[in-house]
Amino acid sequence: MVAHAPAASPAKRHYTHREILEVLSGLMLAMLTSMISTSVVGTALPTIVGELGGQDQYSWVASATMLTMTVSTPLWGKLSDLFGRKLLFQTALALFVAASMVAGMSQNMGQLIAARAVQGLGVGGLSALSQVILGDIVSPRERGRYSGYMGAVFGISTVAGPLLGGFIVDTEWLGWRWCFYVVVPFALVSFFVIQKVLRLPRVKRNTSIDIWGATTITASASALMLLLTLGGNEFEWNSPWTYTLAAIALLMLALAVLSERTAGNPILPPRLFRNRTFVLTSAASLFVGMAMFGAMIYLPQYLQIVKGLSPTNSGLMTLPMVAALFLSGVISGKIVTQTGRWKIFPVAGLLIVACGLFLLSRLHVDSSEWLIGFDVAVLGIGLGLSMQMLILAAQNGSELRDMASTTSGVSFFRSLGGAVGVAAFGAILTNRLKDEMAELLREASIKLPGGGGDVKLGSPDAIRHLPGPIKNIVLEAFTRGLETVFLVGVPIALLGFVATLLLKELPLRSTAAPAAPEPKPLSKDDLVLAGLLLELIAQRVERANGEPSALLTAVAKMAPPDDRTERDRARSVAQNVLRPTSRALIAQATPPQKDLVSGGITQ
Repeated sequence: MVAHAPAASPAKRHYTHREILEVLSGLMLAMLTSMISTSVVGTALPTIVGELGGQDQYSWVASATMLTMTVSTPLWGKLSDLFGRKLLFQTALALFVAASMVAGMSQNMGQLIAARAVQGLGVGGLSALSQVILGDIVSPRERGRYSGYMGAVFGISTVAGPLLGGFIVDTEWLGWRWCFYVVVPFALVSFFVIQKVLRLPRVKRNTSIDIWGATTITASASALMLLLTLGGNEFEWNSPWTYTLAAIALLMLALAVLSERTAGNPILPPRLFRNRTFVLTSAASLFVGMAMFGAMIYLPQYLQIVKGLSPTNSGLMTLPMVAALFLSGVISGKIVTQTGRWKIFPVAGLLIVACGLFLLSRLHVDSSEWLIGFDVAVLGIGLGLSMQMLILAAQNGSELRDMASTTSGVSFFRSLGGAVGVAAFGAILTNRLKDEMAELLREASIKLPGGGGDVKLGSPDAIRHLPGPIKNIVLEAFTRGLETVFLVGVPIALLGFVATLLLKELPLRSTAAPAAPEPKPLSKDDLVLAGLLLELIAQRVERANGEPSALLTAVAKMAPPDDRTERDRARSVAQNVLRPTSRALIAQATPPQKDLVSGGITQ
């Protein structure tokens, strides 16, 4: 009976709705902080890189954060298993604040890129651990309700960031550096809110760290990101650098697989990849990240360069997307909580994302603002229906021991998709822009001063002050390049649609932890053995001569405390508990036989 008893585990604390909202307020504030840091800079990036280094550095500044956020995401989940969710969450916040301050003080592109890379480490921790902590305190069935709030944070940050960034850039006495400083107060408030309201039970965990796995996973993802980011810009695709980075990425990936299969406490346990739900939600998240971040990073370029909008107005143009994302995320979350059905939302969401990207690819220089607003609203609906539901599905299909690894793993693949999307779309845009500009210059028979074939691009304001014919060529080249970027996103979103279509809709659990498996019934031999052991214990107790004995003490504790001696209490347990239980177990294993002569029951 002891052999079949489940291992003891810390009791899961039940959180009231009010307590969950208090913890959620700190998590949402941290997520808002990290996501604003991306969206506020996204609107200001055309101006920032125009002043510090030119438009050709645009994708690299954006990719620096995506790269470190991607490679660090699975590490944060595992480290939180070892050292605690709260400590690691606050560590990520502190790292983010320090990097934001350094980014605001950057004097050149190198410093800015380095600070953005460190900032990405903090963002990776905040995005992964927010979902892990929510999974710790809320059951999957109820999580749809709160996931809608988390999705709403994305929407709020998406609109607040561009508006805030636009206001800061357009305000002369502030300047773009305040795009980095402005998130610091939010992060500090979140730090103290989490310190006050988050109370998670301390769980004794394996304290070994998979150093080799962390190294190989990070090296593989880093090599891949460097290849996609620098390829076609800093070196040709057909060059030794390309083959070297590709070889490093594949070699480190192979070593990572070997390491995770042999590690005692792996960062990404191999058993996760035998889980159909984890594999498909990770694949879908990869494609969602590529489509989402690719669109979000390059949409401001269309609005500010092609349409000539100010940073503030370009931020306002995202309002339809934010409203659609907010409503679709909250409404779908409430429906999931009421019905327990979730699969329809990511399936429909990825299909709608594909439609939104196709509509964005049809935009031109003279497209109306109403049409732009409609197109981005369609994209927002799709993102609101899919993003949080994929994490919910992955958590619902995972074991309790794999909650952090599953959540950070899915977040890792979404971040990886975003980093790949930003880098790949940036390479597509850069190459298309160069080719289209050269072709349009030839068609217009315009020769640039110095005999060069490229127009040196600066900030959006500098582009607006180019001579008329050259300005029109630049705007048309940007339009064609961005058309290709959005069009490439369509099949990517459709691949995500296929992945979600293949998901099996598991019923949502009503507890934060998976239900413990039913103990395996004892065999007849086990029942007899247990009965005989209890009988033996009863006999040993009855024959005890009253001297101190560990057996007498243990059996006596099974009786209520009273004035009797320890020996008398132990004998009472032997007669009234042990012997009757022994007989019942043996009787269960050996049912009475019918007497073949009399037809009665043998005694």
